[in-house]
Amino acid sequence: MGMPARLATRSAAYGRDRVPRTGGLVYAINHMHWIDIPIVGVLSPRNIDFVAKVEALSVPGLGKFVEWHGTIAVRRGESDREAVRRMLASARAGRVVGLFVEGTRLKTGRPGTAQPGAAMISIQAGVPVQPIAIYGTQFWKPGNFAPCSLAFGEPVNFDELPKNGRGYKEATAEIERRINVLFDWLADVHERGRPKGLTPPL
Repeated sequence: MGMPARLATRSAAYGRDRVPRTGGLVYAINHMHWIDIPIVGVLSPRNIDFVAKVEALSVPGLGKFVEWHGTIAVRRGESDREAVRRMLASARAGRVVGLFVEGTRLKTGRPGTAQPGAAMISIQAGVPVQPIAIYGTQFWKPGNFAPCSLAFGEPVNFDELPKNGRGYKEATAEIERRINVLFDWLADVHERGRPKGLTPPL
């Protein structure tokens, strides 16, 4: 599903060279459309353990794609502690944990309020967060081939922050800020016709 999605969205990526090739990592991504998942998957230089509700695995096409990548499936009614345990195990094992930070798809046309999951996993596992913005999927529909783009921010470490609510809140605010900066940068890039070879802001 990844390559068909890439063709259908004419997707482009900026800053892929910023992705660390090894070690635990948390992708913190905004989310506006189901097509975001295969776009991130096919443009990422590393395999991703997406965090998704278990129901997503039953969606035709999308479910198989997410399952193939490696999924941390969260069941309805399951404790948050168990979901966090799975994410921490993945990050500590040197894998990439993919989190859509708002916790759900938004239809506002821009990134929303980030939830603390990405920050919490980063701080507890001692791995960096890589903010990623997706732009264009808010306009995309099957058949219209609206162009979509991805911008990889610089990985950021929050080692100096405490492993508590205050630390998670501070890190989450910074993750949200960086995603919005990347998103606004992509909006300008689209206005300019998406020239190649550009470097996203940090």
